[in-house]
Amino acid sequence: MRDRPDGFDEGLLRPALSEWGIDAVTLDYARVGFGDYHWIAGDGGGRRWFVTVADVRRKAFNGLRLALDTAATLREEARLDFVVAPLRAFDGTTLRRLDRHRYAMSVFPFEDGVAGHFGQEQPAHDRGLIIDLLAALHATPPPYTTPRRPLELSGRAALEQALQESDLPWLGGPFAEPARELISAHAGMLRRRLGEFDEMAGKAGEPVLTHGEPHPGNLLRVGERLLLIDWDTVGLAVPERDLWLVAREPDDLARYADATGRTPDPAALALYRLRWALDDVTEFVQWFRSPHGRTPDAEQSWDALAGTLEELAD
Repeated sequence: MRDRPDGFDEGLLRPALSEWGIDAVTLDYARVGFGDYHWIAGDGGGRRWFVTVADVRRKAFNGLRLALDTAATLREEARLDFVVAPLRAFDGTTLRRLDRHRYAMSVFPFEDGVAGHFGQEQPAHDRGLIIDLLAALHATPPPYTTPRRPLELSGRAALEQALQESDLPWLGGPFAEPARELISAHAGMLRRRLGEFDEMAGKAGEPVLTHGEPHPGNLLRVGERLLLIDWDTVGLAVPERDLWLVAREPDDLARYADATGRTPDPAALALYRLRWALDDVTEFVQWFRSPHGRTPDAEQSWDALAGTLEELAD
């Protein structure tokens, strides 16, 4: 996130890092990613770590812990070297609370690479490399900590409530009323899309171990290698949960089928694409119906909401 976390005491970080054996001399806020908050810690001797703080009012602590434990096991025991996994503290944990209710911290090795961004078009060569990584991941036996990721809309009730209340004033901040007007204008389309989702869901196949969000923003190029970061969404689901974000040509799907012996289902690819868009709309609507200001992250969310609604309307 570009905005710093609301009401967060950065003084909590250095004592917490000592649980990983890290004596942080430098601690610099990193304005990267979307959703979590990040710092780069240094010991003054050239060693660096990537520190992530999550708001566990938005992400359930236990669910996030299981996901991070799964990623750590994939790196430690399954030896998947493309997994950028959290480091374990002295007591073996990958996630530690920083306060009683809201914030929790994880620590990662610092990888000096170049990240992509969501929506970036990948050349065919890179798509092939990513599909190879996914084929290896999907063939890996899931650790016992692996969460299940049922095919559902995580904030459906909030979206349906927003549709019902789109003719009432919305409070929260500068984007509240513009968001209401936008949702009101697209209400019929959104209800139709929700019906399509219901009609398509329930036909999923056999689950495998999936990353959940292998888009370019979660890929890090280090030399000639591609690494997958941000394993918060790891879980058991059908392969199409990952593939829809990567495959652009029939050759991409053929490459996956050759590697795994499993032919991707076009209907499942379309279903996960629809679910992603509806979940995005819900997240942005909840943001703008809550207290917010005119910040860079809010501006980015407004642009994303408008763009997603246009895509759904096509």
